[in-house]
Amino acid sequence: MDNRCFTPRMTAFAAAAAFTLAACSFGPNGTPPAMPEPAHYGAEPQPMQTVPAQGVTQQFVIGAKPVPDWWKQYRSDDLDALVDEGLRNSPTLAATDRSLAAAREQLRAQIGSSLLPTIDAGGQASRQRALAIPEAGPNTFLYNVFVGQLQAHYTFDIFGAARLANAALAARVDVQAYQFDAARRALAANIVAAAIASATLHAQIDTTERLITLANEQARDTSRRYELGAASHTDALNAQQSAATLAASLPGLRQQWLATRHALAVLLGRTPDAAPADLDLASLHVPEQVPVSIPSDLLKSRPDIQAADATLKAAAADVGVATAQMFPSLSLTASMGQGGFSWPVALSGAGALWSIGASLSQPIFHGGALVAQRRAAVDAYDAATAQYRQTVLAAFQNVADTLAALEHDAQSLDAANFAARSAQGVFDETSARYRLGAVPESTARSSEQQYRNARLDEIRYTGARLSDTAALFQAMGNPPPQAEPSTDGVANN
Repeated sequence: MDNRCFTPRMTAFAAAAAFTLAACSFGPNGTPPAMPEPAHYGAEPQPMQTVPAQGVTQQFVIGAKPVPDWWKQYRSDDLDALVDEGLRNSPTLAATDRSLAAAREQLRAQIGSSLLPTIDAGGQASRQRALAIPEAGPNTFLYNVFVGQLQAHYTFDIFGAARLANAALAARVDVQAYQFDAARRALAANIVAAAIASATLHAQIDTTERLITLANEQARDTSRRYELGAASHTDALNAQQSAATLAASLPGLRQQWLATRHALAVLLGRTPDAAPADLDLASLHVPEQVPVSIPSDLLKSRPDIQAADATLKAAAADVGVATAQMFPSLSLTASMGQGGFSWPVALSGAGALWSIGASLSQPIFHGGALVAQRRAAVDAYDAATAQYRQTVLAAFQNVADTLAALEHDAQSLDAANFAARSAQGVFDETSARYRLGAVPESTARSSEQQYRNARLDEIRYTGARLSDTAALFQAMGNPPPQAEPSTDGVANN
């Protein structure tokens, strides 16, 4: 081939095209590091189901997709209403939503200003006084200047600096989108947890109040027996101590209950004095089927992992930007308009003004700043990679912990339920015998105390099972999206 076909202009164009295509190699591609896919989440293989507790066996559906509105699995209209109210009225969620909208608008603004030419219109009208040359005549000159122009400017993104900067910002917008999704899910989980905790504490308070009443009756009965010489002074003091110890535990329960109700009211967007009424603990049905995503699907469903992935992509694009800034920059400017020393001249053909120019700049010496900035971007990318790994490992741990908690909750609740039913049977039989006069009142009272204490443990484990089920639903994240979040037309490098 004749080398004369390659003119300098064609050579420059080919070089520019080659550099543009090579811009993607200026930095890492932002692909997340490969993560291990464990056979099961915890140190021990996860069971397919829990032991039955209160007649309910929870099944772990391996490979099932997460449930979007998982709180509806509790089959409580009152709970659904609380979550819906919180999602509508939470100031924190509203602020996060508006911050996301602002970030998206900033992305649109940066894309428009970096990839498209800028055109501005300007006008000037002034009257000026200039010193004259004495030999030429008058001492001063007074004159008017009228100018109207359109000015255009465009910087060629030869090495992809602008495109990569847009990709970095788009990825950070994705981070905020995932954070908004995480905040929405966290708000729902916090509302459910607070509602369950409030209902559980209410039931504990009711049972504790009955235990205090029984303990006071027992103390009074023992004191009367002591006065009659049928009981020792030690027995009377022990009974009083037991009653006082139970009474001392009640204010702490009430404080927890009120603090939980106040927190729930704020989550709903209300003031603490408008806290909602407690749910009936018995009206909450523990979900019988709980989805458990496989580890590879969990990477796509957890908002925190998706946010870490987007952060990694943003850091990769930042490396490309820092690299591209070390290469030449080419800009074009042009202007056209009318001007003159009077309106008639400025509007006539003689007042036509125009200019066109190009500028090329190549960094040569910046005291090592550009190289240091690139090294900093690479270090930030390495940090984002490590943070991604840590986020995935923490997610695996979160799932493992909640799976183990549900299994142990079921075991504890089953034992507590058995103990409560046994104690209730003893109490019922003793009460029947007391009504027949076969046993004294103190024996019936003691059997009720045993039943109430067993019932108190059952209430605690019931609340723990309901709360840990919500935690597992939350740990599973969202169903995998059909498409990645929009980056407004900017492809991540």
